[in-house]
Amino acid sequence: MAQLWGGRFTKETDKLVYAFNASISFDQKFYEQDIRGSLAHVAMLGRQGIITEEEMNAITEGLKGILADVKEGRLSITSEYEDIHSFVEAVLTERIGDAGKKLHTGRSRNDQVALDMKLFVRDEIDEIDGLLLELLRRLYTLMEEHTGTVMPGFTHLQKAQPVTLAHHVGAYFEMFRRDRDRMHDIRRRMNTCPLGAGALAGTTYPLDREYTAELLGFDGPTRNSMDSVSDRDYVIELLSALSTIMMHLSRFCEEIIIWNSNEYRFVEIDDAYSTGSSIMPQKKNPDIAELIRGKTGRVYGALTQMLSTMKGLPLAYNKDMQEDKELTFDAIDTVKGCLALFTGMISTMGFRKDVMKRSAAKGFTNATDAADYLVKNGVPFRDAHGIIGRLVLLCIEKDCSLDELPISEYQAICPVFKEDIYEAISMETCVETRNTIGAPGREAMQQVLAMCREYLQNN
Repeated sequence: MAQLWGGRFTKETDKLVYAFNASISFDQKFYEQDIRGSLAHVAMLGRQGIITEEEMNAITEGLKGILADVKEGRLSITSEYEDIHSFVEAVLTERIGDAGKKLHTGRSRNDQVALDMKLFVRDEIDEIDGLLLELLRRLYTLMEEHTGTVMPGFTHLQKAQPVTLAHHVGAYFEMFRRDRDRMHDIRRRMNTCPLGAGALAGTTYPLDREYTAELLGFDGPTRNSMDSVSDRDYVIELLSALSTIMMHLSRFCEEIIIWNSNEYRFVEIDDAYSTGSSIMPQKKNPDIAELIRGKTGRVYGALTQMLSTMKGLPLAYNKDMQEDKELTFDAIDTVKGCLALFTGMISTMGFRKDVMKRSAAKGFTNATDAADYLVKNGVPFRDAHGIIGRLVLLCIEKDCSLDELPISEYQAICPVFKEDIYEAISMETCVETRNTIGAPGREAMQQVLAMCREYLQNN
């Protein structure tokens, strides 16, 4: 079929070149945004008297019909069209006649595609925000249920000090809350309308760009026509934020994978989110957690590719920028899928409280509290540190925990110890006495839970 730009050319484009240049295979994904932008554009053209009211009404009805037909499957977007813009315009003209040819008055494909991409990204940010909010609600439920579930806290993947599952999960609540903040920030900053920027230098038509922006829910029009069509920094920001979301998901998945191992047995992943082995009947593999961890690199790749695409482009629009779509679409779909699956996985996952508590005790996570006991009884901290180190070594030799070591063994190393040492180093005491804001103690956690509850109620 004839191209929208074919008048300048005297021979047909090579078929291989046409296929390489075309974007219809992927930009059809935002047919709805393209038509939405066109409806606003034609409403503005009619209001400004650039086209007649009759033409405006005909184009509007034609566009609405195309949108409905595509949505209902009555109209297919095929590869005979170069891109989604030419598809819409060609079908419109076919349906309503020459009035359809006036749809493109006062705009270029450059500002049109810039608008479509912004509308699409904005819609997707809203969807991702909803998925993040649902994940935060689930994390909050876990926190509320497990304020008394003692488990080891880790540094360097070694048991460090006792915490609670609520405290551990709360760390991810904070991470994903910041992820939401980043998405909101991107949406706010990108919310200006490029339509009316033309190819790069605006247009001589008396467009009302403020009106178009208002119709499409933007805060206003973009302020520089060259910038409007030639930058995709909001896409880079989005991919960066999506990469951060995936990093947080991947870290949590890594812990679930470790907790699911025979050595830890902290969690029981629901059968719906696990698979077995083709030859080993005893296996129950954490495949969803592993796949989310693996797909993180896919989203990182999209960010790196986009940065590489944009780094050497002179102003204004260049065809390289067509590469922004496929990788962004894929990254968005990947993150949405991972968020939904991860939320489902942790919603159905069981926690072995007894195993977690036993692991904390066996890992000498109360050693710091034992040293604090000595300090409170007049022993300098550096001396206390050395004394507890000797006791830990003794426990390792005897294959027991500090809780199980007889008082005589304590007093043989340091006579300051009394029977109350066992209360001082119990897992519950170690956790419950840490009540500064942000710590795992029940009192501190209740304060944080109240803040989290208020946050969720206001969102």
